[in-house]
Amino acid sequence: MPDRPVLLITGASSGIGAATARLAAGAGYDLLLSYRSDAQGADAVADACRAMGATCVTAPCDVADPLAIEALFDTLDQHFGRIDALVNNAGIVDRLARVTDMDHARLRRMFDVNVIGAILTARAAVLRMQGRGGVIVNVSSAAARIGSANEFVDYAASKAAIDTFTKGLADEVAADGIRVLSVRPGLIDTPIHAKGGAPDRAERLATRVPMQRTGQPDEVAEAILWLMSDKASYVTGTTLDVTGGR
Repeated sequence: MPDRPVLLITGASSGIGAATARLAAGAGYDLLLSYRSDAQGADAVADACRAMGATCVTAPCDVADPLAIEALFDTLDQHFGRIDALVNNAGIVDRLARVTDMDHARLRRMFDVNVIGAILTARAAVLRMQGRGGVIVNVSSAAARIGSANEFVDYAASKAAIDTFTKGLADEVAADGIRVLSVRPGLIDTPIHAKGGAPDRAERLATRVPMQRTGQPDEVAEAILWLMSDKASYVTGTTLDVTGGR
């Protein structure tokens, strides 16, 4: 039986990361799932993946800590010895605020997690993909286009950085057989809104979406799985909006 491809998902304990893990397990991937603090959530996702026949390992990782990223990839090397795909999903928001109310500590944490952590994680994956190829999908946000004034301008700016990073890295590694892409989810019904102090935000803003509804994590996960698949073999360096038209 041929080896199953190995997928690493950061921020896999809930939301888009968890949905992607479950779909990937059903599509034949083995998985390493990282989480920052919700071990129980990550374990539940891992159990669901194992029930579909996947080998699945969980590992804590705060991607704002370079040493934690190194430890995560040590776990990958120990358990799998390879990586075929990375979904760079770990990310944070902060409380709703205007830029004039944001301090250095908030901005530092935002960019340490959402930008620097994603870049260092992708770097570690590329070093292991060279010579064999692979796919990296970065999870961006429609906020990168919209700006999120009066709410999350810092988050929006961090995701705009991810879009630029996606294009630059894709051009660097295309000749190595590594494809790099991003998805930009729109208003998706995940726990991230509650973490920003607005648990009703998705429902409240749904009328601004042309399709008049929020999206579901599985709908974003389906797009990610397509980008990772051979059906997207000539797609790299670009971003796919999953936004209901917004």
